[in-house]
Amino acid sequence: MFEPYAGATRANQWAIGRVRGFALIFATLALCLGLFAPLHAATPAKTPATAQRTVLVMGDSLSAAYGLAASQGWVALTAGRIAKEKPTWRVVNASISGETTAGGAARIDGELQRVKPKLVVIALGGNDGLRGLPLTQTKANLERMIKASKTAGAQVLLVGMRIPPNYGREYTQGFEGNYTALAKQYTLPFVPFLLEPIARDRANFQDDNIHPVASAQPKLRDHVWKTLGPMLK
Repeated sequence: MFEPYAGATRANQWAIGRVRGFALIFATLALCLGLFAPLHAATPAKTPATAQRTVLVMGDSLSAAYGLAASQGWVALTAGRIAKEKPTWRVVNASISGETTAGGAARIDGELQRVKPKLVVIALGGNDGLRGLPLTQTKANLERMIKASKTAGAQVLLVGMRIPPNYGREYTQGFEGNYTALAKQYTLPFVPFLLEPIARDRANFQDDNIHPVASAQPKLRDHVWKTLGPMLK
């Protein structure tokens, strides 16, 4: 309801009763407002945040822009692209540095309830691998997150990770295989290795040789976007 239009109508009624000479003025004003109302309603307005569909990112330090300004990370850069190209979507980054799959599995229900996402990006597991945690435990935690997200009605994009070969062939292959198996089991869009486009160049990493520098973040954004973009229908 347009309050100016209602106000003009009441004023018009008062004017007719008190000063008939002003009736035409108020009637004209009411008519103009009445004509402009449907035009205003037909004009596309910026979608309010509450009406936007949400992408929830559940990741670790690689997604939390460790060592950088938050705006420099690949998730923030992805949010910027979404704002331009897919304005009916928004991004909520719930990534935490140091997070394991156990932490993600413990938080997923609360985040789903809080954010009510239509798409969940699961990019966890790297810290499990670096700590040598049991593969079955990591897989079970990832599966719990996948099932919870799908039960909540959200699409799931699984983003995989790899670990250095010094953990042993059996463990490294099993670690990588967890992601592949889950993606196949649940028919998920899948990015096998988040760091694929930058992993071979030491210059792409900070002094810890783990976290990407700012200049490498756009490459990660573009890498994930190849799979994420088509999901934002």
